[in-house]
Amino acid sequence: MDALASPRQPARTGAGRPTREQAEARHAELLEAALDHFLDRGFEQATVEAIANSVNMTKRTVYARYPEKVALFRAAVRQAMEVLAVSPERMQAAVSDDLEQTLINVAHLRVDPISTPMGLKLQRIINTESYRFPDIFTLAYELGALPVIRFLGELLEAETRAGRLAIDEPMLAANVFTSMVVSGPVRLIVSGRKMAEGDVESRIRFAVRLFLSGARMR
Repeated sequence: MDALASPRQPARTGAGRPTREQAEARHAELLEAALDHFLDRGFEQATVEAIANSVNMTKRTVYARYPEKVALFRAAVRQAMEVLAVSPERMQAAVSDDLEQTLINVAHLRVDPISTPMGLKLQRIINTESYRFPDIFTLAYELGALPVIRFLGELLEAETRAGRLAIDEPMLAANVFTSMVVSGPVRLIVSGRKMAEGDVESRIRFAVRLFLSGARMR
């Protein structure tokens, strides 16, 4: 299954106790439905009963696993974060012989997931509910941003050792890169503002060139 795809319930093979795969798929379906409900109605207005009904479960079944609505909320948010997390293999695949293109690719590792339906839902929930649940903001950073920032920091350090860049603090530079190159496009996408075709790409490329102009050896 693609890392950005929504979990799907496998076909039941017959009556009786569901297989482990079927049970896991039903659980994933529940959490995805919960994410939709929390986004549409907000945490206060969303109900476990409505969430359960949307996936043909009983309230009792849901409460057996999540005794409180807040536990279901946190589980739904965490599942989305884990689905959208960038794997080490995808990070390595971003590296090319051209440093500018590599940095553009790294930026897309963070920007592209936000453009998916699940990514948009997740980011909007974080924006609206993190005042109530600050831990989801921290978790989003730890599971989503931090692995890419660490990877980028190592990349910038290697480029500095090779004499192609002059960066004294690679991790700080990686965080600055994220603010310069990633945050702007993400805000545009999440805002829902209509953009011209290629606008996000042009912003990423411009910001990468600006970053490199201050990072290269002189």
